[in-house]
Amino acid sequence: MTRLFLDDGRHCPVTVLALEGCEVVGQRTPERDGYSAVQVGSGSVPARNIAKPQRAAGEKSGAPLKRHVREFRVSPENILETGSRFRSGHFVVGQYVDARGVTIGKGFAGAMKRHNFGGLRASHGVSISHRSHGSTGNSQDPGRVFKGKKMAGQMGARQRTIQNLQVVSTDEERGVILVKGGVPGAPGSWLTLSDAVKRALPPGVPFPAGIEETPAPQAVDEAQDQIDESAAATQENDVPVEAGGEE
Repeated sequence: MTRLFLDDGRHCPVTVLALEGCEVVGQRTPERDGYSAVQVGSGSVPARNIAKPQRAAGEKSGAPLKRHVREFRVSPENILETGSRFRSGHFVVGQYVDARGVTIGKGFAGAMKRHNFGGLRASHGVSISHRSHGSTGNSQDPGRVFKGKKMAGQMGARQRTIQNLQVVSTDEERGVILVKGGVPGAPGSWLTLSDAVKRALPPGVPFPAGIEETPAPQAVDEAQDQIDESAAATQENDVPVEAGGEE
């Protein structure tokens, strides 16, 4: 996390999110699968760390292997081609997004830390169990502890979603997105960003998505010809010089 000062002088705490090769690695079509969706992958990973079914699917589609893959439902006319790479300009400034990730794991925690219990009294008969959660139910009736009772246990390491985070700024050159406030997870963890389900999209959102433009084959050939011509001119201008000289 860091902070920004907006144009009107307001101080805004932001979280910096980076894109790592976020591109389309698969498709779901109504004719074949009964619904329409795109599979988006991010992060590089060695082939030996991918299960055989995923490796076979990647080889069949020609898409590169990715560390994390998420599926997003889209309308049939918005299905993107495999290999389409997203840019940070996919989200525009002022847009609201939902961030889903795994929270920081805290291990086994007591009731005071896990559920914000007040604990027992500091004196007057209480010994050893000042931070205990107290009674968990009646005796013979019902004779058991109800499911869902707030008690000590594993804290954190749960998938959570924070809704309505506002996009403050984007940097397409470095591939980063700055959102207002915090997001679930530790620094360096993975997140899934999607359009906010409770907010309408602002004007100017790229449709169907913010995709990096790939140069046409003709433009690539012309650029390569220019590089070859400049290299040839450099070689012609070079003059051989003998080492050493007369005293």
